[in-house]
Amino acid sequence: MALFVVTLRLPDAFDAEFVSTIPRHRAFISSLIDESVILAYAISADRSRGWVTMQGPNTDAVRAVVEQFPLYRFFGGVEIDELFVFDSTASRLPKISLN
Repeated sequence: MALFVVTLRLPDAFDAEFVSTIPRHRAFISSLIDESVILAYAISADRSRGWVTMQGPNTDAVRAVVEQFPLYRFFGGVEIDELFVFDSTASRLPKISLN
């Protein structure tokens, strides 16, 4: 499977409908993390953008999953880029302790 980073543009202001959808969105994201579809999920400190690292067979399949996000209709834009390299501490073996 290929790896992709999805860049999400969040709305400038969060109305009551947006805020009330967040718990359902977070539950959906958590289930995708549990299924190893999503490897990383981050929102910028100013809450204007988000980044999701996902596994999938191709861009269209990743887009189909993103379109199921409960907050999808609020996004101002979605960009999907296939990754060549993705390295993180989470993808490495734990350090061995000789204690």
